[in-house]
Amino acid sequence: MIIEAIDVTKVYDTRGVETRALDSVSLGLKEGEFTALAGPSGSGKTTLLNLLGALDVPSSGKIQLEGVELSELTPGALSELRLRKLGFVFQAYNLIPVLSARENVEFVMELQGHSAAQRRQRSAEVLERVGLAGLEDKRPLEMSGGQQQRVAVARAIASRPRVVLADEPTANLDSETAARLLELMAQLNREDGVTFLFSTHDPMVMEAARRIVRLRDGRVIEDEDKAQVGA
Repeated sequence: MIIEAIDVTKVYDTRGVETRALDSVSLGLKEGEFTALAGPSGSGKTTLLNLLGALDVPSSGKIQLEGVELSELTPGALSELRLRKLGFVFQAYNLIPVLSARENVEFVMELQGHSAAQRRQRSAEVLERVGLAGLEDKRPLEMSGGQQQRVAVARAIASRPRVVLADEPTANLDSETAARLLELMAQLNREDGVTFLFSTHDPMVMEAARRIVRLRDGRVIEDEDKAQVGA
């Protein structure tokens, strides 16, 4: 497995009231998978993405990336892991408003230590790939929601991560823009071998996924591999 949750439970304590967001969840992804994490609001999708992305820690259980248990890493090592191996597409985009599309895409590569020439070449390549050639100098507030989401995808893939975690990537998009974005991510998966895990309740995303893992009340209730179903 490239990334794996093993018997993971997450409990939040809000003013003495405990909420069990995840309850003994186990989920493993093989390299190159294109998987949807489906379920209603409050089912635990975003919580699981945050745990797999080392943005939060489980109350119990283990998270492993390429066989390395995340709880054994120092905060510095975790930051380096996120920087080098993971890409994130957030529902709210999380673009830096004072930076242009190109600068947003280059940001992670700059943290990784790539030269200005390398960053410029790679950002131009990925922005063209997501259909934003000519808009490199636009800032987020000068772009539509669909364009901002594509900048977020470009930023996520620019550093060539092993895994991309996307939280409701089509939630703020019209159906045509969502379809184009899904096709782009499917192309990246096919051609570059990028592993994708989406949280979603969008039927279009579930149709595009090759595997659907369904959550309800913090538990996995179904794990459907479409290739095996169709075999």
